[in-house]
Amino acid sequence: MIHLLGPAVLAAALAGIGVYGILARRNAVLVLIGAELLLNAANVLLVTASALPAGGLAGLEHSQTYHDPLIPGQVMTIFVITVAAAEIGLGLAIVLLLFRARGTVELTAVRELGEASPRHTETPS
Repeated sequence: MIHLLGPAVLAAALAGIGVYGILARRNAVLVLIGAELLLNAANVLLVTASALPAGGLAGLEHSQTYHDPLIPGQVMTIFVITVAAAEIGLGLAIVLLLFRARGTVELTAVRELGEASPRHTETPS
């Protein structure tokens, strides 16, 4: 069994970099990458928690050899990866449409979106 400190430090580092990527970046693609790093930090913690015996850290003292056949941490990780794939696909589609419409993916330059924007121009059909 691996020590719990290594994956916890890795997850904390991934989460810190992800939060920095979301809050400090102006590029929409880099914000999406920051969101992916946050989801991967959660995945690391899910897999680490599923490796613990029943009872969590308190169960390490009298560890039994019972293992859940469904491995819930890995199952939840697969679910999070699926949601992340859908999120990045939809996010990149929105970024591509934003680039086609505005010519930039800088988030500070595209604060006004939609028909309610004062800069919205009616396209003839």
